[in-house]
Amino acid sequence: MNNILLYTGIYIFGVIISAVAQVLLKKSANIKQENIIKEYLNWKTIISYSVFFIATLCTVLSYKYLPLSFGPILGTLEYLFVAILSYYFLKEKIKKKKLIGLFIILIGIFIYSI
Repeated sequence: MNNILLYTGIYIFGVIISAVAQVLLKKSANIKQENIIKEYLNWKTIISYSVFFIATLCTVLSYKYLPLSFGPILGTLEYLFVAILSYYFLKEKIKKKKLIGLFIILIGIFIYSI
C-alpha cells in the first residue's frame, strides 16, 4: 500500500513538472527569435524538453507499482495544472467552458478513485 502511494506521488510529480514545462515552452514560443536555430536552442526550450524527459522517467518509474489503467486517470490532472499555471504566468483567462471541463475531469478522477 505504501508503495502505491509513493509511486502515485511520483506520477503526479511528473504530471506537475510536465505542466510547468508546457507553460515554459509556451513562454519561449511567444518570444520572437531572429532565426530557427535560436528558436530551438534557447535556455527555456532546452530546459522544457529536459523537464519533459524527467517527467517521462517519473511516469515509467511509477508504472513499477501502479496499474496501467491508473496512469491515464492521473495524467488528466495535467489539464488542471496547465490551466492554473497559464492563468498565473501567462495571464490567460479561464473561461466558463474550460472551468466546467476541469470540474468534470476532477469528478471523473474522484469517481475512479472510489
